[in-house]
Amino acid sequence: GPLRFTMVWNEGVSFGFLQARHDLVRWGLTLFALAVALALAAWARKADRRLLGVSLGLIIGGAVGNAIDRARFGAVADFIDVSALGFFPWVFNVADSAITIGVILMLADSFRRDDRPAG
Repeated sequence: GPLRFTMVWNEGVSFGFLQARHDLVRWGLTLFALAVALALAAWARKADRRLLGVSLGLIIGGAVGNAIDRARFGAVADFIDVSALGFFPWVFNVADSAITIGVILMLADSFRRDDRPAG
């Protein structure tokens, strides 16, 4: 079928870019992911639209999940492989999916018209 489970340890960032086996990169990426999650959490607390809140929650959850993997193992565990479909050659994980869906929902929310008066 189109879905396979293939274990890949991603030491870089999205889709394996910036591969590095250096502790400075490992902890730098971990701290960056946690800082982004904290900044998004502050934004989510002020969000007054449900779709924006859900999208921020998905992005935060994915960032924290990948940060935990990186802190524990030095790399992110990717295992979902849909390369048999022929158009997506990368292996990814649930956290990556949450981030991607969160960004798509955030974009959808940005195109929604808000009829409420400002203030």
